[in-house]
Amino acid sequence: MINVNKNDEPLDLSYLREMSDDNAEFIIEMIDLFKAQTPEYLSELESAVADKNWPLVSTCAHKMKPTFAYVGREDAKLHMQMIEHNARELVNVETLPQACTEVVEFVQVLYKQLDLAKAGLEKRL
Repeated sequence: MINVNKNDEPLDLSYLREMSDDNAEFIIEMIDLFKAQTPEYLSELESAVADKNWPLVSTCAHKMKPTFAYVGREDAKLHMQMIEHNARELVNVETLPQACTEVVEFVQVLYKQLDLAKAGLEKRL
């Protein structure tokens, strides 16, 4: 489950900071890449859920899962892990459409958090 309480908090970008030796330019590039790739990933996930193509749902969730951890949302990563597991194991598949909707709605909030983080990083350049 995505922790909505974290939606109003600044993102924990410690993973990207450590990975890049706190290079603001690199972190901004990663934020931009996340925002560029995520709509395509979400579209693929939504289509797979609509088609009840559970193997593809599992693959899509697996592909997206680590990106949420990179931007400091471990809760979303765990949500994707649950989607991946349930789709792969065919467990509680009736919950997957709602779980997918939660991700789609959450990503809009995450984009705003990323924009705030990026603005802060741009001030360092």
